[in-house]
Amino acid sequence: MVDQAETLVQLGKRINAEKEALPDRGRRRHLSWGMDFDTRSVTLAQEIGDHWDEENKALWLKNKANVREGLKTEFGELGIDAKIENFMAIDSKPFSTLSYHNRFFHQVRQAYVIGAYYPALVGACALGERILNHMIIDLREFYTSTPEYRHVYRKKSFDNWDVPIDALASWGVLLPDVAQEFRALKSLRHHSIHFNVETYSTLKDDALAAILHMRTIIARQFGSHGLQPWFLNGTKGHQFIAQDWETHPFVQTYYLHNCPFVGPLFDMEYGEQGWQFHDYPDYGERGWTDNEFARAFEERTPEMLASQRNVQASDRNS
Repeated sequence: MVDQAETLVQLGKRINAEKEALPDRGRRRHLSWGMDFDTRSVTLAQEIGDHWDEENKALWLKNKANVREGLKTEFGELGIDAKIENFMAIDSKPFSTLSYHNRFFHQVRQAYVIGAYYPALVGACALGERILNHMIIDLREFYTSTPEYRHVYRKKSFDNWDVPIDALASWGVLLPDVAQEFRALKSLRHHSIHFNVETYSTLKDDALAAILHMRTIIARQFGSHGLQPWFLNGTKGHQFIAQDWETHPFVQTYYLHNCPFVGPLFDMEYGEQGWQFHDYPDYGERGWTDNEFARAFEERTPEMLASQRNVQASDRNS
């Protein structure tokens, strides 16, 4: 996470300001990067296909056994079948950009897997409220001229979810389906956290519903890949932030600090220090539209990539 002395908002603004000094900034886009995910439940749920050859069947069985052993180590062998059933029920952890929610959602998921359904339920609801509060507090200074600002500018937190949901939706921050998911989670929160005798009989189902609401919220609003409007279309294998969205308050605050500013011929390699990015120092001053950038990315060949050009230059100089 960002140091407390420099908030995400300040960091996003600084990144945008620093880009102004780059002469080729019009030919670069932010690569969606820095993500949190867990797809082991997909492996467990997948069935052997009738058309698979013996090698693929053996590989699938090995992968499934490895996932099961990993879960046994992570959650304990006692009651492992029920734990695996719970793990599959909450589905995969969505590909998400790194922000405030990641570690808390991980803890909520862990609680459900081991059968701690009430902590999972309360945790999922509390996380939804925390995300709404973060988004309002982080972003409201961008919207001081809107009618909604007078309802949110003084408070340090909001327990009435309708206020932040309505404001964020009006500002064009929350996607419409995400706003609906928050409203559904709000109803579940009121039903579960305020005293209600029925909670005892619906606890497991309510906890699962709350987790799946949060899963959709995170996948759609904070997803590192998908059909969100801020992603550029037409680039296979990677997704980039569309140019018009780079200065949008939400994208600027929650995405840019994770997303390298690259040209279409960048490439990367994994080493001892993690992923290393290679890119050209200058792509030229004339800017590209998003479609032109996508075309340059799609038409690139292995020989054109930045690391390959460096290798070729070294060969010529040797």
